[in-house]
Amino acid sequence: MHPILRNILAVVIGLAVGSAVNMGLVMLGGAVIPAPEGADVTTPEGLKAAMPLLQPRHFIFPFLAHAAGTFTGALLAALIAASRKMMFAWVIGICFFAGGLASVCMLPSPVWYTVVDLVGAYFPMAWLAGRIALKNK
Repeated sequence: MHPILRNILAVVIGLAVGSAVNMGLVMLGGAVIPAPEGADVTTPEGLKAAMPLLQPRHFIFPFLAHAAGTFTGALLAALIAASRKMMFAWVIGICFFAGGLASVCMLPSPVWYTVVDLVGAYFPMAWLAGRIALKNK
């Protein structure tokens, strides 16, 4: 396969699988840690209204989803990429960070969660995935 096509495929697969992991963990989180009584978290408006009712435990799965989705996507992209594996891990990390930033702008989450999520879930996971991929050459 031509290296450029392989690198494009690496990004597409990284984004698709990372997004699937993210969504799977978000959905699992709602089953493991249910929303507060009376909170409707099925719509953006309902989630926005429910934010003040959420406790720190309700933010565990969203953080895990963001971190695991980024890590999985970055690892796959780096493993599939024909060259510059760390760069492709960073590309996935940047894409997921952009999504996290958009989420923070749309949903008024607590400041502590915003900081933990934006600082800990994206770039460290992309870096770790890239390092692992480089060791597995």
